[in-house]
Amino acid sequence: MTASTVLFGCMAVCIRLASEQLHAFEIAFFRNFFGFVFILPMLFRHGPGILRTNKLPLYLMRCLIGIVSMLAGFWAIVHLPLAQAIALSYSTPLFVTIGAVLVLGEIVRARRWSAVLVGFLGVLVIVRPGSDAFTAGSLVAVLAAVASASVAISIKFLSRTEHPDAIVLYTTMLWVPMSLVPALFFWETPVGITWLWIVLAGFLGTTAHMCWTRALKLGDASMLTPISFLQILVVAVFGWFLFDEALDRWTVLGAAIVFGSNVYIARRESQLARQAVTDPEISPETPSPR
Repeated sequence: MTASTVLFGCMAVCIRLASEQLHAFEIAFFRNFFGFVFILPMLFRHGPGILRTNKLPLYLMRCLIGIVSMLAGFWAIVHLPLAQAIALSYSTPLFVTIGAVLVLGEIVRARRWSAVLVGFLGVLVIVRPGSDAFTAGSLVAVLAAVASASVAISIKFLSRTEHPDAIVLYTTMLWVPMSLVPALFFWETPVGITWLWIVLAGFLGTTAHMCWTRALKLGDASMLTPISFLQILVVAVFGWFLFDEALDRWTVLGAAIVFGSNVYIARRESQLARQAVTDPEISPETPSPR
């Protein structure tokens, strides 16, 4: 999990460095293209049979929403201070909780709703609507979080019947042509060291995702979630060193509030999952004593 967190942070730095020449949408395409190149060994290992599915429409919908999330997220990384863009991305689990209720029919009661409300308070602290620090870029970062939450909900549907590696492969393959379309409107052939940044973005993003998946398989989500906060520290250091960005105290405070609510939600869901193992009548979708 630590490796995943650091690698995702370094990917964000590469995106910012590549943006000195390329538009965020073109960077997103190259991240997907090189990510697909680095994930090809997985396809060779499983063989083409892993791609057999009757859920292609759901894959397409999941990838379309995912592209919106990626384009908005990359745009935020390019146009906002790195630490602020990453901090706002931590609001995704808050929207996942809401989506789980509306779409999956999960039952969330007082304690987790309270954590969600506290988390949104943290988002407001970061964004600070009505102040001179408020920008439209903050709303784009929140849009990325909302779309990312929708992707998480769709993955819950797919994971019921689809192999996890198939989800990763289909997503990567479909994202390449989908991200190419908006990139063409801003196309500029990369030159010089920009090639290094976009290749690294693809490699780091793919490797980080694999580390993250492996971490969740090996350890409890509630234990691993706090480690992800390290990403803000990574991008804050690089932001100060490379881009002369000071770490805003409101971003730190808001990120801490959002992070705290995420940790509580993760721990609560972990407790419900353990209860479901010992008592089949209790599950994350079933009310239990709070």
